Amino acid sequence: MSLVVAPQIQQKTDAEVRNIAVSFDKKLDSGELLTGTPTIVDLAAVLTLGSKIVNTAEITVNGKTTAIGKAVQFNASGGVAGTTYRILITVTTDSSPAQTLEGVVRLKVVDNV
Repeated sequence: MSLVVAPQIQQKTDAEVRNIAVSFDKKLDSGELLTGTPTIVDLAAVLTLGSKIVNTAEITVNGKTTAIGKAVQFNASGGVAGTTYRILITVTTDSSPAQTLEGVVRLKVVDNV
């Protein structure tokens, strides 16, 4: 099974700490919400990832409003300029039985100009 990769590519410099939000709205069943603490892993094991949460307030992701409990938020630091990293997100839902959803977001680290 191939992972769903978000179409957008997030961007930061190697010196920045950037907040990232990923909507799971289209993967959730009707009335279903994300729950618990997501597992977020840089597949290259280079970035530092922190503040991993399911959104507790309505947020905007890629220009679209995302309701409470339908997105994952975290921050990323580090990385090497000129490299695009793949970050794997794994999160559970409140359905019965609970589902485990996965997604990948890309983060490009650029020169600090």
